[in-house]
Amino acid sequence: QVQLVESGGGLVQAGGSLRLSCAASGITYSLETMAWYRQAPGKQRELVAMCSSGGRANYGDSVTGRFTCSKTNGKNTVYLQMSSLKPEDTGVYYCNTWSGENHYWGQGTQVTVSS
Repeated sequence: QVQLVESGGGLVQAGGSLRLSCAASGITYSLETMAWYRQAPGKQRELVAMCSSGGRANYGDSVTGRFTCSKTNGKNTVYLQMSSLKPEDTGVYYCNTWSGENHYWGQGTQVTVSS
C-alpha cells in the first residue's frame, strides 16, 4: 500500500517562509519524480512544483522564483521550500507521485498566509 505523508504546513505572515516535507512509503524502488499541488477554497487543484532526482524541477508560474522543490536522490522524500509567501498561496498542499498508470496522493497539509 503506497502512502504519501505531508508535514510542515501552518500559519505564517505574508513575506514569511515554510518548508513542506513529503515521505512516500510502501514503495520498494526509488521514485523518479514527485510533485506538489495545491487547492485553494473554491478553486481547482493546481500544480505548484514537480521535481526529479538529479535536481530537475518545474514550477507553476505563480511560485517561480519563490518556491524551491527538492528531491533526495535514492530516497522517496520531497521537500518544498516556500519563501516570500503571499496570502494567495493559502490552500491545502498535496504531495503527488505516480507509478505506471497509478497516481498517489497524500492527505494534504494546510498552509495559511495572513496579510
